[in-house]
Amino acid sequence: MPKNNRFNSFEIALSGISCGIAVLFLSLGILSGWLLATGYFIGVLAMMIPLSKNFFKGGFLAYLGTCILTVIMGAAAKFWDIVPFVLFFGIHPLVNAVIKAKKFNRWVALVIKILWFDCALIAGYYLIFHGVLGGSLLPQNVYDIFNKYIFLFIFTIGSLAGVIYDFLVSRCQLAVNALVFRIRK
Repeated sequence: MPKNNRFNSFEIALSGISCGIAVLFLSLGILSGWLLATGYFIGVLAMMIPLSKNFFKGGFLAYLGTCILTVIMGAAAKFWDIVPFVLFFGIHPLVNAVIKAKKFNRWVALVIKILWFDCALIAGYYLIFHGVLGGSLLPQNVYDIFNKYIFLFIFTIGSLAGVIYDFLVSRCQLAVNALVFRIRK
């Protein structure tokens, strides 16, 4: 068997495992409702599996397959729950891996990722909350303040959260790299 085929099959296997894990946990999270954050977290970790061996094409196909299969598996009923994963969380590990592989300036890349995160928050605000936050958890005047200063909150608190998230995801990628390295020595 030629060596190239073995690596192609290894890329397919890692991408398939990644997609399967992500679809399972995202579907469980979306359908249960209260496991949504866990589904996102495990979905993001799963997206890192093919990237640990620098399989960018496999990582992108795993992301694409995850998005499509999660919608088919039940997210179509709660489509807005998958939007943050599609817009930011699912593709973020791939973007980080490409930035690292292409040796982009990390500060410029960080600014671009923060702006991307802020744009995803703004899109989520309009798509998920229809441009108005509200509910029964807090008094209405608190929601009025949030709605009035939403862009200030997004560009300050959201940007800080984006930096922290990017740092934590980079550390998680190192852990996934070490785990996948053990699979194949």
